[in-house]
Amino acid sequence: MEAARLNLPLIEASIRAVQQDFQQINARLTTPRDPIGDDVLLNLLSGYAYVDRMLTDGIDIFAMGYLKHLLEMNALVLCGSDEREKYTSHLKATAQKFYEEPGGGIRDLVEWMVGHPMLTPWLRAAGAYARILSEPQLFIEGNQRTGALVMSYILAREGQPPFVLSSENAPDYFDSSTMFKNLHKGTLDMLVSLPGHNKNFGKFLEGQANASFLLATPPPVSM
Repeated sequence: MEAARLNLPLIEASIRAVQQDFQQINARLTTPRDPIGDDVLLNLLSGYAYVDRMLTDGIDIFAMGYLKHLLEMNALVLCGSDEREKYTSHLKATAQKFYEEPGGGIRDLVEWMVGHPMLTPWLRAAGAYARILSEPQLFIEGNQRTGALVMSYILAREGQPPFVLSSENAPDYFDSSTMFKNLHKGTLDMLVSLPGHNKNFGKFLEGQANASFLLATPPPVSM
């Protein structure tokens, strides 16, 4: 299936609505969250624009030689695209963790993706998100925001709507994220419980998919 393009203005509108409604959303969460600041919002939007470029260019971010794009997604949500010099030490430490973390680096995520090619897009996105958030996490910081971008990439690359935070789906998304963060790779608890969690989260992703977050594909021109 041909990769989809993202409707970036509508994605922005949805996330801004979450920002405005965050006090009410927070009251419904099992674990309260910090409000979404303007810098966090703008950086996340830069991340969605980057995902859209990856889709347009047909780049497989899980292929060898292209894993750096996952690091860039994380750098965008944390640091933005300007004045990267002041974040040099953090970005270097993140890259080291990303490539070298025993049992939790990028090898773990890539091996999971390669090992599950026949799952639905929603289950693949859910599984990838779980591998990013569970301990040890893939990045030093920003795993949840980067994970949302990775899910969006996986879904849109298979023609499905991206995952976009909304006032309606935010409580379930945040609570599911907390649950994934409490899992530890390599433990019996994760081995036993993760398939069920992935299935439930995959259903959640499929159930809240909104086709308006994709740009309409023009019909083919008749000759």
